Amino acid sequence: MEAEKPYFLKPSAFERMANHAVGILLRLGIGLGNSYVLEVRGRRSGNVYSTPVSLLEYRNCRYLVAPRGETSWVRNARATGEVSLVRRGVRERYSVREVPVEERPILLKEYLERFAVAVQRYFPIPEGAPADSFTGIAARYPVFELSAK
Repeated sequence: MEAEKPYFLKPSAFERMANHAVGILLRLGIGLGNSYVLEVRGRRSGNVYSTPVSLLEYRNCRYLVAPRGETSWVRNARATGEVSLVRRGVRERYSVREVPVEERPILLKEYLERFAVAVQRYFPIPEGAPADSFTGIAARYPVFELSAK
């Protein structure tokens, strides 16, 4: 029996170009207050890769949510245990702790509530749904808690 592949929604060519443009703007300080450029070192290559992200701040903690699922940045963050967030030329380093699946539903609900315009298309559950609606899909969406280094 073949193992089930982890959930991953591959970005289109247009989405990759848009992410690149947004990353440039964020590095210049143009963007929403919760938007950053995520940098993470490649687990095999050692190269630094970057992508724009929306940072969830909830109950005095900071979280990264992967709405596309098991992306390269997720696998690299797991392997290295650290990431950097960049905005306006300022780089902040963080240790990461992956949030257990059973703790994700409330965080996924909060993430969707705050960033629905940008991320609703990645979730089969509508904005405004109760947190327990996310229980069945929580394993699809990695979530990391950040701690300043």
